[in-house]
Amino acid sequence: MKAPKPKNELQRIKILWQYDVLDTLPEAVFDDFTQLAGLVCGAPVSLISLVDEDRQWFKSKTGVTINETSRDVSMCAHAILQKDIFIVPDATKDKRFKDNSLVVSAPKIRFYAGVPLISPDGYALGTLCVIDKVPRQLTENQKESLRVLARIVMTQLEFRRQSRAHTGSHDASASVKIKPASKRQRR
Repeated sequence: MKAPKPKNELQRIKILWQYDVLDTLPEAVFDDFTQLAGLVCGAPVSLISLVDEDRQWFKSKTGVTINETSRDVSMCAHAILQKDIFIVPDATKDKRFKDNSLVVSAPKIRFYAGVPLISPDGYALGTLCVIDKVPRQLTENQKESLRVLARIVMTQLEFRRQSRAHTGSHDASASVKIKPASKRQRR
């Protein structure tokens, strides 16, 4: 079952683009968070997923080789509608996912847990998630660890956005200062 789009979808996408992270190269800091999420939860697959208009794109991944999937089959598209962790103990028994192509064929997802990556202004941009091929649950400590890691991932994304905005404003102000000086030189 395809997830409905959030009520704030247009603004959410606009905010996502401000992070300038979609389709970027892997970065060690995000790969470390993803690996740690998998280790803490004992899950063979872990992802930092960003949900744009038509797809979920993986900024970081362990246990899979693909870089993205259609939003139509995305469990993360369901998770971004939540305020807290979204858990599917057994996807084959969940009416939303039992016919999902990622459940009935490779990679045969059975378990999913994702924490929304929520921007400071309240928009869910994607998730930090873990996936397994067997039905299961997470302990309370694992759930809280995923929440903490998701907040750290979002902090890193926000740091990246602020750094780029700051660098961009320096570039813009530098070019404004240069133009008047060059006009005076031409006179």
